[in-house]
Amino acid sequence: MASVRRGSQSQRKANGKTNGKANGKYEAILRSAIKVFASSGFFNSKVADVAREAGVADGTVYLYFKNKDDILVSIFNYYMEEALAAGRASLAKTDDPREKLRRIVHAHLESLGRDRNLAIVFQVELRSSTKFMEQFSATKVSEYLELIRGVLEEGQRHGAFRSALNTKVAAKMLFGALDEMATNWVLSRKRYSLASTAEPLLDVFLNGIGSAVKKSARAN
Repeated sequence: MASVRRGSQSQRKANGKTNGKANGKYEAILRSAIKVFASSGFFNSKVADVAREAGVADGTVYLYFKNKDDILVSIFNYYMEEALAAGRASLAKTDDPREKLRRIVHAHLESLGRDRNLAIVFQVELRSSTKFMEQFSATKVSEYLELIRGVLEEGQRHGAFRSALNTKVAAKMLFGALDEMATNWVLSRKRYSLASTAEPLLDVFLNGIGSAVKKSARAN
């Protein structure tokens, strides 16, 4: 009987989560959590604070999330899923691998640049969660890295990128550069457009840092 009760409780929670997504409560709670975590910090925030910001009862939050850590990880996965879907749709509109990389870089920086609270949660608060860091490789990050890697491999097939390029390393390097640009923007006292860093980053990634050596100089 106990197992039946646990099963029905799990089913009710699953049904509530599905209905919540349909009526907007799930996203509303996530948006409220982003605001609370960004302003007060993840560790200093309580589920009750999120519920108050969302205008719902504490128990309503627990219909969709197990605990505060679950809310934090869900924020990341939810918005990464949206970004991946939008990214794939955008990449499907061009056959040029270099343009595809440009779209990935611009979309990444522009989306975080439009929402400072989300950027704070992504770049600062998520790193404070032991649960998230333990599950990092199992999150949507792995899908994102595969998306970048796929573009690089496509570029290799078309001769746009070196055939000897280690695409796994290159994908992680690009993600790391994007991550650092966003973190620096969040922590910097200066106010500037995060999107403005896209082209300088692309220049280094696509063109390298070495200068062109003249033939006469090599001959000497």
